[in-house]
Amino acid sequence: MSTSGELRERLATGAICAGVVGLGYAGLPLASALAAHGIRVIGYDIDTARVEQLKQGVSYVADVPSEHLAQMLRDGLFEPTSLPHPLVEADTLNICVPTPLSKTKEPDLSYVLAATHVVRDLLRVGQLVILESTTYPGTTQELVLPALESGGLRVGVDFFLAYSPERIDPGNRVYHIDNTPKIVGGVTPECTELACLFYSRFLERTVPVASTGAAEMVKLLENTFRSVNIALANEMALLCDRLGLDVWEIIDAAATKPFGFMPFYPGPGLGGHCIPVDPHYLAWRAREMQFNARFIQLATEINASMPQYVVTRIAEALNEKRKPINGSRILVMGVAYKENVGDVRESPALDVMSLLVEQGAELVYHDPHVPKTICQGKIYESYPLWQSLISSVDAIVILTAHEAIDHRPLHRAPCPVVDMRGVLRSNHCHRHP
Repeated sequence: MSTSGELRERLATGAICAGVVGLGYAGLPLASALAAHGIRVIGYDIDTARVEQLKQGVSYVADVPSEHLAQMLRDGLFEPTSLPHPLVEADTLNICVPTPLSKTKEPDLSYVLAATHVVRDLLRVGQLVILESTTYPGTTQELVLPALESGGLRVGVDFFLAYSPERIDPGNRVYHIDNTPKIVGGVTPECTELACLFYSRFLERTVPVASTGAAEMVKLLENTFRSVNIALANEMALLCDRLGLDVWEIIDAAATKPFGFMPFYPGPGLGGHCIPVDPHYLAWRAREMQFNARFIQLATEINASMPQYVVTRIAEALNEKRKPINGSRILVMGVAYKENVGDVRESPALDVMSLLVEQGAELVYHDPHVPKTICQGKIYESYPLWQSLISSVDAIVILTAHEAIDHRPLHRAPCPVVDMRGVLRSNHCHRHP
């Protein structure tokens, strides 16, 4: 039987061992989904403290409850390790490592290259390798493939390679890994077929595309779409502010149209590990092709300007009380990058806090999902939302509208409240796309 035939037979029966390289916000949920369908998983991460925590059955990802993680360990379906050599046993290897930006806002693929080299050094005949890290079109074909083949094995003959972007939305109660369609693009048609067969073992639907580059582009289009539309909502908020109109009323009214409109809502800026980062990957690749992605760059600029706009709104509100920001005590409501999660990666709330500190404000914050955070090198702890706290501050700014926060007391606050999420006008949390 051929190499692909043997792998196809194992994938068809589900009698496989899966390897996951990188156990972060994408890798650990993937490992959890595999184990939930009876597939044994070897999870590799270079962070030894993180691995030890997992071995104790303690999860650091909200979408993977510790109870489920502990059950995976008891059932012998999950083996977390900080050593790469156990991965040689795996039939499939999913690379789920971060792809951040450099200080110059260019793609930083150092984690992908490091993980690829780990896989190359243990790659054996018959393995399927899938890159899931978000990246620019061409990464799998131009960087990952040459690195893997430098070990002597040939793609499509000895091993198989595909790209399938992660589609994780932390805190989403409706869509999770199992019921979110999986985009799959292989280096060869057979690579695509095998990768689809792998994902079909534990996911409801796979969507094959023509190439790894197409799959990489799909992910960037998805998040650039969100970035651009949020930028439009943010610019509408700026314009409505000038016109004396309620942007939330405008958007909600427009959303009653049953066709041709999708509501996006304004806020203090973009946060998280995808939307603030991915458009930069696409714009960088466009520049490499001598193409000026003006629309994408403009959206990025608008979204990046929102924290300063928030500070201006706070300054104007305090000015009406004849107070400057300098010396004022300001309560920040919500510091996570989105509602109902404890993730502060790239959170615009931290940018707002930093700007306020630079202008001499004394900050306190409340966030039931983030007990501690760091701003300008100082550790802040979340305060209980008591009436005494509300009465002790000079201004309040709502940056993240968690459902767990009761915003009703803010209606009676004796100080100005700058509501960047529109929760006070309707006393409920708008979902920010």
